[in-house]
Amino acid sequence: MLVSYTRHPPFTSDALKVCIMRVHSLFLYPVKSLAGVEVSVIDLDDFGPVGDRRWMLVNDQGEFVTQRKLPALARIGTGIDERGVSVHIPGEGRFHLAPGHEELSVLVWRDWMNSLIGPKQASAAVSRFCERSLRFVYMPDDTFRRVDPARVVDQKRVGFADGFPFLFANQASLDELNSRLKHPVNMRHFRPNIVISGAEPWSEDHWQYLTIGQARFKAVKPCSRCVITTMDPDTGTKDPGTEPLRTLSTYRKTQDGVIFGQNAVHQDGDHLSVGDAVIICPQES
Repeated sequence: MLVSYTRHPPFTSDALKVCIMRVHSLFLYPVKSLAGVEVSVIDLDDFGPVGDRRWMLVNDQGEFVTQRKLPALARIGTGIDERGVSVHIPGEGRFHLAPGHEELSVLVWRDWMNSLIGPKQASAAVSRFCERSLRFVYMPDDTFRRVDPARVVDQKRVGFADGFPFLFANQASLDELNSRLKHPVNMRHFRPNIVISGAEPWSEDHWQYLTIGQARFKAVKPCSRCVITTMDPDTGTKDPGTEPLRTLSTYRKTQDGVIFGQNAVHQDGDHLSVGDAVIICPQES
């Protein structure tokens, strides 16, 4: 049985059709399911956020590995500098990730695609840390993984993210959720790229087209949440009460799952910055 979930009233002909908010914070995830990096600017390219989830960990079968099965991955830090992406593996040190020339076919959910194997030293270190054989792999520019055509008609691509290049979250929705929790959580539990302030709680349910600074976006799918939201983003320790997922499920459950945030694709633009004005429109401009 599904629980009806709280929704913000939709726009009407008599309502204000354009709302102006701001970018509260921005995050990049250089390696899928490792710690993210809070940034002040995100550059955009065909993949979405430049540098977001172009790296990933896979097992010996080429299957993607995440915190769902290895919560300790939350403890591996990531960094971005002029040399590219680096990872800090507890007890092992810091490693710069650079793709080699050896190719490997890898799997993300139902999508098989080509990748390039990363440095052996980093893969050996993460294997020791996780006590299983793992490899870092990189998605090169000539690998095209299409965004779900059932949701997006255009030929949009995505890196190693679960399904879509962007995840928007509403700071007011987190605040409303925290008002129901004994122990409040922070936005890092939900791993968004773009956090927006100035909106009403859960108004993102009705976001369709967004302009952020000079970039335009289309919201394409509410984001269903998994067990990763119940893990401490610093330690990977799972909350004994499975919060905040348990509370969310009492009022944010739909046929798509327990919802927090909106997946999106971008239509144009070359960068985003913290503080950018956000305009939400009920139809494409």
